[in-house]
Amino acid sequence: MGLYPIILIVAATVLFFSQAIRVLKEYERGVVFRLGRFSNVKGPGLIILIPFIDKMEKVSLRTVAMDVPPQDIITKDNVTTKVNAVVYFRVMDAQRAVIEVEDVLYATSQLAQTTLRSILGESELDEILSEREKINEHLQTVLDRQTDAWGIKVSLVELKHIDLPQEMQRAMARQAEAERERRAKIISAEGEFQASQKLSDAAAVIEQHPVAIQLRYMQTLVEISADKNSTIVFPLPVEMLSGIIDSLGKKK
Repeated sequence: MGLYPIILIVAATVLFFSQAIRVLKEYERGVVFRLGRFSNVKGPGLIILIPFIDKMEKVSLRTVAMDVPPQDIITKDNVTTKVNAVVYFRVMDAQRAVIEVEDVLYATSQLAQTTLRSILGESELDEILSEREKINEHLQTVLDRQTDAWGIKVSLVELKHIDLPQEMQRAMARQAEAERERRAKIISAEGEFQASQKLSDAAAVIEQHPVAIQLRYMQTLVEISADKNSTIVFPLPVEMLSGIIDSLGKKK
């Protein structure tokens, strides 16, 4: 046998094995089509195909984190804003992910964008800002239900950034400042009310025990006299003077 036939046989053998033998990783599956018809799903590990008869499409089963580009949203209360998000999903059924949709990543991305605009368009701005978790769960439920026919499981949807117009940011800042001023005034009014109640209680005690006001008066003098550099001018109560005058009159 000449050298040329041997080279042909070796080349044919190498071509056969290169087309017939494939190795799939643990997170990969191969959807096999035989003469254009679905045959089976193979993998992971070593798989053998019939060259030129079997065709295989590889599918990854790992979770995909897909960015949803900023979408122009008109909220229920007619506020225009831009919102972007991130969607976490994975292929659960490799057969349906290949057969039911042409490009599962592109289809999921487009569906996420339209769903984001639709759901946020039904919500008011305050709801979007204060109830993100509720909106995230709603988005995840809707996307998961719609992608189930493609063999996709949407596990999580998160709103990333809400871009508000400048005039809306200023209005919200003024609103927050007004709210802080309102709370400060309420706290101040409550403090004054409590102080007035204490003063009223003190006045009631003094009314029943007049000597208490004199004791308080003397205590105040002691506190003032603690500073030796101070010159203190204070009036004497009439009751004290009348008592002194009566005492002097009795001695005469």
